[in-house]
Amino acid sequence: MRLWSINPCYLDAKGLVALWRESLLAQKVLQGKTKGYKNHPQLIRFKNSRNPVGVIANYLRCIVDEADNRGYSFDRSKIINKRFIGKLAVTSGQLNYEFNHLLSKLKERDNDLYNKLCKVKKIDLHPIFYEVKGKVEDWEIIK
Repeated sequence: MRLWSINPCYLDAKGLVALWRESLLAQKVLQGKTKGYKNHPQLIRFKNSRNPVGVIANYLRCIVDEADNRGYSFDRSKIINKRFIGKLAVTSGQLNYEFNHLLSKLKERDNDLYNKLCKVKKIDLHPIFYEVKGKVEDWEIIK
């Protein structure tokens, strides 16, 4: 399960569809509707929030907004009707790690997008996050 902290606008079509599917699975996990993935590391920051289901719903809304911008047809009705006011912290190290991980994937499957993203100077975050200084391994302890 990969729940990106970077803005979904950076993802290619394959990445955006995968993020949508994995985020819908995360929503089910956070609702207690699955047996697996309950302790997946990518869910810790959502679980540690005051309103995990509201956070993942907001997360999903941003993904479907990006899909709409591209003319894709993601089913908005799959998002639970919950909201979260606020944002979650993500470390600068985690953002850099994710962006570089995405670049390595794109280098193999979408050279044009890879070349475009190599020019990015400041990484935009997924709208539910705000950036704090820190290393990759620090992201799990931020509340």
